[in-house]
Amino acid sequence: MKAFLILEDGTVFTGTSIGSTREVISEIVFNTSMTGYLEVLTDPSYAGQAVVMTYPLIGNYGICYEDMESFKPWPQGFLVRELSRIPSNFRSRDTIQHFLEAYDIPGISGIDTRALTKILREKGTMNGMITTDEGFNCDEVIDRMKKYSVAGVVKATTCRESHVLPGEGKKVALLDLGAKKNIARSLQERGCQVTVYPAYTKAEEILSSNPDGIMLSNGPGDPKECEEIIEEIKKLYQSDVPIFAICLGHQLMALATGADTHKLKYGHRGGNHPVKDLETGRVYISSQNHGYVVDMDTVDPAVAEAAFINVNDGTNEGLKYRGKNVFTVQYHPEACPGPQDSGYLFDRFLKMMEVDDHAQKS
Repeated sequence: MKAFLILEDGTVFTGTSIGSTREVISEIVFNTSMTGYLEVLTDPSYAGQAVVMTYPLIGNYGICYEDMESFKPWPQGFLVRELSRIPSNFRSRDTIQHFLEAYDIPGISGIDTRALTKILREKGTMNGMITTDEGFNCDEVIDRMKKYSVAGVVKATTCRESHVLPGEGKKVALLDLGAKKNIARSLQERGCQVTVYPAYTKAEEILSSNPDGIMLSNGPGDPKECEEIIEEIKKLYQSDVPIFAICLGHQLMALATGADTHKLKYGHRGGNHPVKDLETGRVYISSQNHGYVVDMDTVDPAVAEAAFINVNDGTNEGLKYRGKNVFTVQYHPEACPGPQDSGYLFDRFLKMMEVDDHAQKS
């Protein structure tokens, strides 16, 4: 069956329908990862978006359910150049097309993803429609697309109730803003007991459990939409409990301390983004998935300083807060998919909690 991607600039791509045949309007973004398509599909940060995979062959190792980063896929659409119809992997339990059908996600294969990505890079991220209706009215569709915006996605992706993941070491409170599983897993691997809290949990409830540290997770959408959460993060910041924040959490901490954020032209999404540690001068290859960034011109130097920058475009990739046990990064040290270069940041968080615990006892 034919399927069409219509962009709000009027460009139309024609391919073959994969997955669900329902019609959807979404923000169209691209990811440059060569592998890890299941982790991309199950990353809550893609809620409200349709993902274009720039690597030309997708699906060759099938679906390995153990690798899912949340309980379901979140993108509203999935766009590939060539879909591998016969996966080959001893761990595979399904195919992408069946996976997309099961979760009612429309997709298209056979489109020129190189041309599509060039449009998104040159003109910026834009909305689009995926449809199997060959009789679509382009003008009417474009009018509908321009009214679409990604909204309410943190509330949609966060957990509904707090829950505890066992560990014998430090007690970490993880505020779930749309968290990937590997954040909690990375903490558990280091012995931590992790209590996961819904995004709109009051700061008083989190602090009443006397955590050794607090993690603010990744998540989807415009950080400025999260006004209620920002107010609670202000209280967490004032508590002096060590805090480590990733991606959306990094942006919300910046907003909570008086800085501003803005939307990037086409975002950073992939497993090959170089970031530079300004303290050591060392460059790491990182996994990233974000469309917004902290505006360093608005960061009060008395409050925080840049800790990491993106080598490609010079945008901020992390902040170190002055006089506080708080550090934040824009990229994903838990990866999945992506390189493991930045896993040491979890060890840094652990040391920060140990130092804070020693200081309190002394």
